[in-house]
Amino acid sequence: MRAQPLTPTSANAPSPTLLHDGFRLHPAALDPDAQQALVVAVLAAVEAAPFRRSETPGGRRMSVAMSNLGPLGWVTDAGGYRYQPTDPLSGRPWPPMPGIVADLWRRFTGRDEAADACLVNLYRDGARMGLHQDRDEQDLTAPVVSVSLGDTAVLRLGGPDRRDPTRTVRLASGDVCVLDGAARLAFHGIDRVLEGSSRLIPGGGRLNLTLRQAGPPPP
Repeated sequence: MRAQPLTPTSANAPSPTLLHDGFRLHPAALDPDAQQALVVAVLAAVEAAPFRRSETPGGRRMSVAMSNLGPLGWVTDAGGYRYQPTDPLSGRPWPPMPGIVADLWRRFTGRDEAADACLVNLYRDGARMGLHQDRDEQDLTAPVVSVSLGDTAVLRLGGPDRRDPTRTVRLASGDVCVLDGAARLAFHGIDRVLEGSSRLIPGGGRLNLTLRQAGPPPP
């Protein structure tokens, strides 16, 4: 049976906030029940591709543990950054994307075409993410949807040039942000995670789901 689409906290959920040309923050977009359902579905799915701390092409081990769901998964190793259809640790296809995860893409982008990649990042023990652009996808005009679950994170958001001024924004559990338009190639990263600010994730920490259309654009 297909899971029901996720719903906002209430009919009076806060309207999205435009923080940058094309960067939209939907605060409290997912109510507690929806957040719990997502965590259960995602953690069950990634059992087939357990979280791992991958190495960058420069040989540094990432502080964030990650996995993937869907037809394509984002991979980093000595060979570079890329998307591929199989888990390099097992050689098997990445676990399917649960329906309630796929629904988030359609809900927050309004697109009929499905997302083909969901990167799942687990932040624990001081993990952070340096400033970066999302530019490994074949269509750089397709938006990126980011879903925060668990501990609050401090997002740093800049512009399309690494030297552009930046600002920080707190992302709480249930917040959803969309990088689109001029913000699609904005530099962004996670400065820190406020440990213990949520009890949603078993064992603590923060889960971040990043939904993308990574492969060729639909015809």
